Amino acid sequence: MTPDELRAAYDDQLRTDAEMARAAEVVREGPLLWAVFDHGGFVSYRDLGGIEGDALDELIDRTVRHFRDETDVESFEWKSRGHDLPADLGERLEAHGLVAEPVETVMIGEASLLAVVDVPLEPTAEGPVVVRRIVGGDAAADDLSRMLAAQESVFGGGRGPSLASALAELESGASEFWIAEVGDRVVCGGRLTPVEGTDFAGIWGGSTLPEFRGRGIYRALVAARARSAMQRGVRFIHSDCTDMSRPILERSGLRRVTTTTPYVWTR
Repeated sequence: MTPDELRAAYDDQLRTDAEMARAAEVVREGPLLWAVFDHGGFVSYRDLGGIEGDALDELIDRTVRHFRDETDVESFEWKSRGHDLPADLGERLEAHGLVAEPVETVMIGEASLLAVVDVPLEPTAEGPVVVRRIVGGDAAADDLSRMLAAQESVFGGGRGPSLASALAELESGASEFWIAEVGDRVVCGGRLTPVEGTDFAGIWGGSTLPEFRGRGIYRALVAARARSAMQRGVRFIHSDCTDMSRPILERSGLRRVTTTTPYVWTR
C-alpha cells in the first residue's frame, strides 16, 4: 500500500470512537471528541469538517472551557496531525493557551514486516538481555511499576498511564506489556494495544535506557510485539515515533504517513 492509502486507513479506522474505547467519559462536540482518561483529557477527530477562522476559534474556546469548568483534569491534549486543515490550526491553539510538544512521526506498515523471528542480543556487562511479556499474577504490579518507572525516566512529563490503569489493561487483555530486562532491571519496555474493530494495533511507550541503546533491544521488543499482533489477526502496526525510534521502524519497512503534534493545555 502507498503512504496515502495507509494514511486513509489510519484516518478512517483510528480517528474515530475506536480511539476513545478506554475513556471514562466522551463528549461529542461538532467534529470533535472530548475524552477524559485517567491520565488527563484528550481531543481528537477525523477532520475538522472545513471549520476555520472565527468558527475554529470558538470551537477551541468551547473545548478549553469544557475541560476547565466541567472536568477536574489537570491538563488535556489536542492531538493534531500534520495533514489537518486549516494550516493555521497550531497558531490558533497556541493563541488559546495550548503549548506544542515535540513533533512525532506517524508510522504504519504491515505487522509481518516487523515480526522478525529472532533478533540476536549480545549479553551486556551486567548480564544477558531477556525479552518477555508481563503476565498477570502476583508479580505483575512489580513488573509494571519497574517498566513505568523506566519509561518515565526516559520520557518524563508525568502523563503516561498510571499503575492502576496499566494493571486494568493487563487484566482485561486490552493491552500487552513487554519488557527487556538485564538482571532485575528493566532496560526497555513498551505495550501492544490492538484496536477492536479495526485492522490496527498500536505499539506505544517504546523506551530504552540511554546506556543500553544501540544493542538491538528496542528492535527485539518491537519484533516480539509484532509477532504477538499477528497471532491476534492484526494486519497493521502504527506508532507515533520519536527521532530515536523512527529509523528502526523505517528499516523494517514501515512508512511515514503524517506527523502528529500534541498541543497541551494545563490549569
